[in-house]
Amino acid sequence: MPSDLPSNPPRRDVLKCLAFGSAGTLFVLAGGVLTPVELALAASTKAQSAVSGVPLFLQISDTHIGFNKDANPDVAGTLRQTIDLVNAMPAKPALTIHTGDITHLSRPAEFDLAAQLLSGLSITELHTVPGEHDVTDGPGVEYFNRFGQASDNRGYYSFDHKGVHFIGLVNVMHFKANGLGSLGDDQLAWLESDLKWRASSTPIVVFAHMPMWTIYEPWGWGTGDAGQALSYLKRFGSVTVLNGHIHQIVSKVEGNITFHTARSTAYPQPAAGNGPGPMPLKVPNDQLPRMLGVTSVRISQYPLQATLADATLA
Repeated sequence: MPSDLPSNPPRRDVLKCLAFGSAGTLFVLAGGVLTPVELALAASTKAQSAVSGVPLFLQISDTHIGFNKDANPDVAGTLRQTIDLVNAMPAKPALTIHTGDITHLSRPAEFDLAAQLLSGLSITELHTVPGEHDVTDGPGVEYFNRFGQASDNRGYYSFDHKGVHFIGLVNVMHFKANGLGSLGDDQLAWLESDLKWRASSTPIVVFAHMPMWTIYEPWGWGTGDAGQALSYLKRFGSVTVLNGHIHQIVSKVEGNITFHTARSTAYPQPAAGNGPGPMPLKVPNDQLPRMLGVTSVRISQYPLQATLADATLA
């Protein structure tokens, strides 16, 4: 972790930051433990001996279709590379989760292109939550017209898959001070009710766009009322919280909860506090593939810890 990362986690936390972009992360369920695996490994036949368990789901994030600036003038191309990598996997998960910023400016043509590209995934079940770039019109009309059915146009919803309870949350509709995300009272009440009667042994996966813990408040990298949501999750034995937004990996394990922010398929951003603010980071063209790598994360419960390893597309 860079020594100048503005973070002061409690001693019990495990925190590691590996900077810049990624194609996505595959999650498998083995022995009741969620294990993220780098896509480059999952796409190889050798992976079958290295990864035990049934593939559970794929996470991709921050595709930013419509972005065309110097940091990556061909975000559609890097998404295609990601899709090709996924489709080359010999054993594929049943569903994909997209943790927001599907598009860059919420335009119909951007959603159309994103839908066309994502339809090329051999994994046909797709679950999404919006990023702030998907709701630039305020109410998010384009996003909800296309992805609102699962949530009755609220944006937040839950479903079950192979014994795991998945919860999609929306924290980009009402921002707090410093641009921190917000869930709001209605969503928090729904979440409490959704979890109330579930057994503590149920594995939980929560996914939202903005980080559910405050990584760097001056840049709005956090969710202001996430503490209330997390209080409902503490009694569960296995909780994985997935986010995007910051275009780099920052992971933390605290108690029974593992936090993991995904990399972008579009462009990198600076590490927290490095530079004037969060923005697309231009790197030399020959280095961009190294910035758009993939990451493996292994999560174990006994003892509870997270181990991260980085691999690039170069």
